[in-house]
Amino acid sequence: MAHLLGAEGISLAFPTKDVFDDVTVGLDEGDRVGVVGRNGDGKSTLLRILAGRQQPDSGRVTVRGGTRIGMLDQADRLPDDETIHHAVVGDRAEHEWAGDAKVRDVVRGLLGDLPWDARIGDLSGGQRRRVALAALLSREWDVVFLDEPTNHLDVEGVAWLAQHLRSRWPRTQGGLVVVTHDRWFLDEVSTATWEVHDGVVEPFEGGYAAYVLQRVERDRMAAASEARRQNLMRKELAWLRRGAPARTSKPKFRIDAANALIADVPPVRDRVALEQLATSRLGKDVVDLEGVSVAYPDASGEPREVLRDVTWRIAPGERTGVLGVNGAGKSTLLGVVAGTVAPTSGRVKTGKTVRIAVLDQRLAELDDIASDRVADVVARQRASYRVGGGAELTPGQLLERLGFTNAQLSTSVKDLSGGQKRRLQLLLILLDEPNVLILDEPTNDLDTDMLAAMEDLLDSWPGTLLVVSHDRYLLERVTDQQYAVLGGHFRHLPGGVDEYLSLRSQFLSFQAVPERPKVTPQRADGGTAQPPALGGAERRAAEKELAAIERRMAKLAEAVAEQHAAFAAADQSDYAQLQRLQAALAALEAESAELDERWLEVGELLER
Repeated sequence: MAHLLGAEGISLAFPTKDVFDDVTVGLDEGDRVGVVGRNGDGKSTLLRILAGRQQPDSGRVTVRGGTRIGMLDQADRLPDDETIHHAVVGDRAEHEWAGDAKVRDVVRGLLGDLPWDARIGDLSGGQRRRVALAALLSREWDVVFLDEPTNHLDVEGVAWLAQHLRSRWPRTQGGLVVVTHDRWFLDEVSTATWEVHDGVVEPFEGGYAAYVLQRVERDRMAAASEARRQNLMRKELAWLRRGAPARTSKPKFRIDAANALIADVPPVRDRVALEQLATSRLGKDVVDLEGVSVAYPDASGEPREVLRDVTWRIAPGERTGVLGVNGAGKSTLLGVVAGTVAPTSGRVKTGKTVRIAVLDQRLAELDDIASDRVADVVARQRASYRVGGGAELTPGQLLERLGFTNAQLSTSVKDLSGGQKRRLQLLLILLDEPNVLILDEPTNDLDTDMLAAMEDLLDSWPGTLLVVSHDRYLLERVTDQQYAVLGGHFRHLPGGVDEYLSLRSQFLSFQAVPERPKVTPQRADGGTAQPPALGGAERRAAEKELAAIERRMAKLAEAVAEQHAAFAAADQSDYAQLQRLQAALAALEAESAELDERWLEVGELLER
């Protein structure tokens, strides 16, 4: 494959740290590289050097002639007075960019909810970030560098971006280098991984999962080598003391396949033990929501329902992830659970022993201790913390598990990095020993190693865990089931995130999607107009689907009744037959539940 660019023997040092020492890397046509490493080890610096935006102290970067390089960095470079339209497509005529399928896809995928003629200065930080990403992706590049592109994207946006990057170039063309903490995204787009650590860049084959396997193999081999060296030293010491060589035997460690690396590793969580511990701490009652609805006034002052008739009985030890687009009502739902949001109707029942803690995005609980040293803050907390297996950890041991060094203990809280503050916030919450923990976007400012450390700590936490996150990897890693807030309704997702994305895709297929974003219509009084009603073709399609759903629901009701009759007539000692009947009944009931939800969604569309 043809060479695109490369760095040869680059070194770079800051006053307090050597960042790179004689690093050589290259990028060829067809390479898709994910960059991982601890915060502060130089991932973003590496991208800037390769893109020509920063010069190393020594070494050189070579680029093939004519190679077009585009980069999304973490700095906001958009002028406040520019419009979204001009930032994304510039001065190109509408027929020119609108006729380009790639540009239309970028606009729909990233900017479909934004007014096309809005000023950049009027946008939020996350919206500006999406505009910058869209402006980059709407142009042609041979090499694209992306620094944290998934920040401010929801689950759908991350899935769209992964699909776009996979199909942007033919398989053997183009080059991509991406820095991100989103491990699911890394696996979707990367064919190679660079780990930046201790002044070097270490290459691995494959995406994040393959990188983890190779890193475990490397670390185990290093550990085995060190163990052999220490055994030799102990034998030498024994000979010196006794005057004769000791007779020893050494265990051998061989790796035959990737699965052998984890064959002796237990499951990440002992679900039964954790549920038993949670029940002992919580009792049987946690929080029950029965028929809960929440409404807020819209721009015209009319009430708009965010949640509709939600029933959710949260169990001891339950680990649930909550999905939904921004504004769907996820935070409102968790506010109802935490008692900070009062429902408009319905009932909330909280168990007597329940102690709820919320890890949110604001870090507000650190404000009062901003000038204190980390060591002093920790010293005021509990002397020990009991993890799920019964072992006790001191606060210092917890700090170590969360990546703090001894030197950082003397640092003031206000001088910590964003990721360190996030980890300290989690530590203080855990030391307070809640039995219900709500995590609202907990992955902000954390690198992949620290995310793994946090997940490892949560694996042994014996309580009820509720998580809202756009980080798909974390959501699937720390929770055992997922729900979604869709159209105000709370829906179980037996198929997880994939089922959610499928449902959202079906829902959006019945909305009129313009070829480009339109300016949001305004009423004469300055308020925002309601979404337009379905057009003739869309309405006919929706009515046709609604009729088909109702016919299928009737047939399913008959099938369920027949299945129950088959149960009654079956030989109750024939467990194999009973199991088959149960599986068939479960499939029918699952399909019925999906149809019920879709019937509600299509009905709402037709009411416009």
